[in-house]
Amino acid sequence: MFHVILFEPEIPPNTGNIIRLCANTGAELHLVHPLGFAMEDRQLRRAGLDYREWARVREHADLDAFTQAVEPARLVALTTRAGQAHHAFRFATGDALLFGPETRGLPDAVLDAVPEGQQLRVPMVPGSRSLNLSNAVAVGLYEAWRQLGFSGSA
Repeated sequence: MFHVILFEPEIPPNTGNIIRLCANTGAELHLVHPLGFAMEDRQLRRAGLDYREWARVREHADLDAFTQAVEPARLVALTTRAGQAHHAFRFATGDALLFGPETRGLPDAVLDAVPEGQQLRVPMVPGSRSLNLSNAVAVGLYEAWRQLGFSGSA
């Protein structure tokens, strides 16, 4: 299936929503430190409801620790700074979808490590800044899963 990576997430309800999303899609969620909240945060638990027990969530000290532990097929960054739309990319099983923190997006140093052909954007109308993180993850993850024919779904 897929890996979803939240690089230094800041807002607990977004992460809670993404936990629920990953539980329902079979994706594994990876949280790259530092986190802007504690995993015991009430808002995180509330947004994730009881899905935490059904989701595979792993924490990593940094992005290098994630890459060494998981060895993903490809690292695919979703960013407002990319030129290629997410739906034009051909996703594959084992891809890791990387998302930046809510208030600042992925830092240049992280984006520079991802090949330009694997940097994607979710289309928006002109003048828009960005989508909510949990919405962006849902759009990206469901497109990737759709391309694989919703493999493993009921």
